[in-house]
Amino acid sequence: MALFDDNIRKQLAQILDGLKDDVNVVFFTQEIECESCHDAHQFIDEICAINPKLKMTRYNLVTDAEKAAEYKVEMVPAVVMLDKDGNDTNIRFFGIPGGYEINSFLGALLEVSGERQELPEDILKRIQKIDKDIHIQVFVTLSCPHCPGAVITAHRLALENKKVKADMIEANTFVPLSIKYNVSGVPKIVINGEHELLGDQPITAFLDVIEKI
Repeated sequence: MALFDDNIRKQLAQILDGLKDDVNVVFFTQEIECESCHDAHQFIDEICAINPKLKMTRYNLVTDAEKAAEYKVEMVPAVVMLDKDGNDTNIRFFGIPGGYEINSFLGALLEVSGERQELPEDILKRIQKIDKDIHIQVFVTLSCPHCPGAVITAHRLALENKKVKADMIEANTFVPLSIKYNVSGVPKIVINGEHELLGDQPITAFLDVIEKI
């Protein structure tokens, strides 16, 4: 049974008409030991089937271990987004990007395709000055209306500076990781494993933390 009915598919098609260039969506799964992998696969598959500019490749976390290592994927389900030339954008989704997170998923597809809103010059300069490795993990739940904004901001930072890697992590799918970072409210933003922000923070709040690292 399809996840999206004809009406929703039409709405998604209208949004995805905004894609400028191709986007390569790399999906990692391990359907024997991963409860949510089947649903995540169907979700990604149905969205990618809507527009020919979306190309999906599926790998198994175990049998395609070399690819998993190449993209630094250690848990599933996972989505890695590559640009039209196959370059890694450092954008990751861990868990099903459904519910409210479909907004951040569609937003990432559009931005990776080249459809982006311009950032203010002062913000862009601050992002370009980042010269150390930064890993942003945004913990979300699919019922949280404020979470996509935080994910979109983190992913934009990754798009603008190759030193930044940004992950959406569905908190209920990866419980041990959520416990490790004491996730009791979402969105919870963890930067380099030790610096924390709570809520849908503006990009300046992210930068204020990053600049102190």
